[in-house]
Amino acid sequence: MIEKANKYLFSLNSKKFINGFLRALIETGFIIFLFYSNLLMGEYNKSGNARGKSLYWALNDIFTTENLIIALVAAIIGYFIFEFLRKII
Repeated sequence: MIEKANKYLFSLNSKKFINGFLRALIETGFIIFLFYSNLLMGEYNKSGNARGKSLYWALNDIFTTENLIIALVAAIIGYFIFEFLRKII
């Protein structure tokens, strides 16, 4: 009987963990998508460098290691802020 109870509790905890992990992955992925789409729109603005150049050039210009690090840090910070606000509200 105790083994069944432990098995049931373990399965609930692992499902909660997987659901929480997937939610975090989706939310951070969406924040990264918004970050890169904003960078791409900025390239074709009046002051952007891609004005008159190809989409391939603009994509090469925004997908850099520095921008990836900034996007990941911003996504993680944004995720924790949203989780904090979700618990308050």
